[in-house]
Amino acid sequence: MSPELLVLVTTAASIAFLHTLIGPDHYLPFVALGKARGWTAHKMALVTIGCGLGHSVGSIALGLIGLSLGFALESMEVIEVMRGDLAAWALMSFGLLYLVWGIRRANRQKQHSHYHVHADGTAHDHAHSHRGNHMHVHDAPEKAGSKLALAPWSIFIIFVLGPCEPLIPLMLYPAATSSVIGMTMVVGTFVLVTVATMTGIAMAVFSGLTFMPTATLQHYTHAIAGGTIALCGFAIVGLGL
Repeated sequence: MSPELLVLVTTAASIAFLHTLIGPDHYLPFVALGKARGWTAHKMALVTIGCGLGHSVGSIALGLIGLSLGFALESMEVIEVMRGDLAAWALMSFGLLYLVWGIRRANRQKQHSHYHVHADGTAHDHAHSHRGNHMHVHDAPEKAGSKLALAPWSIFIIFVLGPCEPLIPLMLYPAATSSVIGMTMVVGTFVLVTVATMTGIAMAVFSGLTFMPTATLQHYTHAIAGGTIALCGFAIVGLGL
């Protein structure tokens, strides 16, 4: 490996790590969804890895198309900015919709009393919620094709739309020197570090939350997840993270 390529690969790894670390949208949505939906750590890791790969592949495809058509860096950066804005608004919109749905779901799960008078004159009241047909029905796990199971796919699509802003500029130098191997090493390093960082942070936060008492917030986990995702989208739109 030439000294120039070594510097470029090291730079790609460093930028990928910092880019992921300072962007909470790269890991908090998976933690929030995982906790709200009762995912295992293994499932959350798989979803995070899949979204991370989709997040990177979208920018790689755009970069390769731009290079093959001879687009200038400025032109590709404009497209990346447009993709970034679209993904941020989509993430925020999804989070807000999920927040509203979570609040409605939580309110339906609250117990309340009904007073009944029977034909024989006896009367009584009983407490129940609208979680199911009777008060002992609990949340069912996600099933393929259910509305609950659509959330990971929604996040995946949003992440595919979302750009890896630093990746395309990193692709240009080895491409300009006609080094396919160099470009492959730079892109591969960036993707590997990005996905590993996303998964590592998500798993660490996910594991850490298992030690926190959440019984009092049990009914509001979906609403909290939606609010967290919406805040991640707002951080991109409003703060430029």
